[in-house]
Amino acid sequence: MNSKLLQTITLLGAGVTAGLMAGLFAAFAYAVMPGLGRTDDQTFISAMQKINVAILNGWFMICFLGGLVLTVATLLLHLRSARSVLPWIIAALVLYVAMLVITAAVNVPLNDELARAGDVIANPDVVRAQFESRWVTWNIVRAVVSTAAFAALAYALVVHGQATATDTSASAAAAGHTAPAAWMYPTDQVGNGGSPSLPAVTDGR
Repeated sequence: MNSKLLQTITLLGAGVTAGLMAGLFAAFAYAVMPGLGRTDDQTFISAMQKINVAILNGWFMICFLGGLVLTVATLLLHLRSARSVLPWIIAALVLYVAMLVITAAVNVPLNDELARAGDVIANPDVVRAQFESRWVTWNIVRAVVSTAAFAALAYALVVHGQATATDTSASAAAAGHTAPAAWMYPTDQVGNGGSPSLPAVTDGR
């Protein structure tokens, strides 16, 4: 497998996984949390506790960590060639890491606190108040950040495609450029070895 193909595969994979994570967080921001916001306190807490358990599955982890692994991989593969793509990949990596930091520093600890509240809660309104507003706010932030990472990777893929097309055209042009054969010159130049730089030689008769 050549390097160009590996670059394309890892860049595309990074973009897809980043896009899936951005879509997940965005769905929570504009659909899931507004919907749960209309429920009573106990229903809200119970639903979020179950969501936080259910989401820890293999598909989520493949996308969540795969985005980081594939972005780092495509960055390393682009270091020696197609350097015009690097700024966009680096920007995407920084944004994706920022999303991971937000998740680990804010959303996960809030999820853990909600889990520790248990099933039967004496004061669900207080538990909800301590969780909902902060979790929703930072989920919107990470949705925006991960969407920006996806956009950067999408544009990096465009730049990569343009650079690949240019390289392919240049290689094809170089391969097609060969020295003219002797038969391409007029027969009256045979006396000088077929060289176009020397005058034709005749015998004067």
